[in-house]
Amino acid sequence: MRIPTAIKLHKASRTLELEYGADERYVLPAEFLRVHSPSAEVQGHGNPVLQTGKLKVALEQIEPAGQYALKLTFSDGHDSGLYTWDYLERLALNQQALWDAYLAALAAAGKSRDPDESVVKLML
Repeated sequence: MRIPTAIKLHKASRTLELEYGADERYVLPAEFLRVHSPSAEVQGHGNPVLQTGKLKVALEQIEPAGQYALKLTFSDGHDSGLYTWDYLERLALNQQALWDAYLAALAAAGKSRDPDESVVKLML
């Protein structure tokens, strides 16, 4: 288990920055963290629930959860699920592959990252 040496919440850019020493840095967007939440609501007890309409979600708060994780609070009210150090590192190291798989799942389901598109489709 690697613990970041620095953790920075950048509210303006809606990102969480993790540093592991001077030469290793990862920037994780709030939307990415939200759609990959380790919570039961998202992970679905082994049957993941595709998260849609999270394009504009922001990270509002980060809190330590003991010595092993972070609790993240998002602008859509989601605050369940603890992001362990191992899970955060896995997200950081596999960010592009996980993001590509998420976008493919959205496309296959005919869903969107944009919450406004869902509203427009419902009105039609």
